[in-house]
Amino acid sequence: MATAGVQEPRIPPLTSTSEPPPLFDGTTRLYISYICPYAQRAWIARNYKGLQDKIELVPIDLQNRPAWYKEKVYPENKVPSLEHNGKVLGESLDLVKYIDDNFEGPSLVPSDPAKKEFGEQLISYVDTFTKELYSALKGDPIQQASPAFDYLENSLGKFDDGPFFLGQFSWVDIAYVPFVERFQLVFLEVFKHDITEGRPKLAAWIEEVNKINGYTQTRGDPKDIVDLFKKRFLAQQ
Repeated sequence: MATAGVQEPRIPPLTSTSEPPPLFDGTTRLYISYICPYAQRAWIARNYKGLQDKIELVPIDLQNRPAWYKEKVYPENKVPSLEHNGKVLGESLDLVKYIDDNFEGPSLVPSDPAKKEFGEQLISYVDTFTKELYSALKGDPIQQASPAFDYLENSLGKFDDGPFFLGQFSWVDIAYVPFVERFQLVFLEVFKHDITEGRPKLAAWIEEVNKINGYTQTRGDPKDIVDLFKKRFLAQQ
């Protein structure tokens, strides 16, 4: 079994000219894009649970995706998707839970009822969180994104058995960290603003999550992230 600390080489993404892998041959495959924050969630779950030898990573080039991916793998034509036991599943947070339920490794969903309930609250807010951040880019980013980051600050520290949202590292951290990673970089590089300023618990959380190998193995190249945001979301700025 691969250890969670092993850094995998990043193979080139499959493109429109790439042949498909031998589909539905019994291999479990996680289809991702290296730049997609939603795919990153499932990738983190796989790595954190030490499943590098059990779930093959198949990166897709979203700008030049192969036709066979939609036709033969996942008709939604999005990432992430998981090929397992003759079927293909999608939706990032559903996949995090599926990987947690169906594979070995440390649990990502706590059994403690209070943590479970609070975790569900935080998960129910995550889509609002991401929408607020992306919307903020169109207006006054620092002011408009502030409530979303304040929500994280106020949600941290509820449990004292660890620095994460539910104390120990969980699916809640996985849900939020790909977006915090991107917006922390963009706000610092583009708007010269530190999102952890006045938010000590958020600062501590970012520091601690960057000690989790299962996450750091999935981090994007900072320059690529900033360039992508400038091109896709900040072209009018």
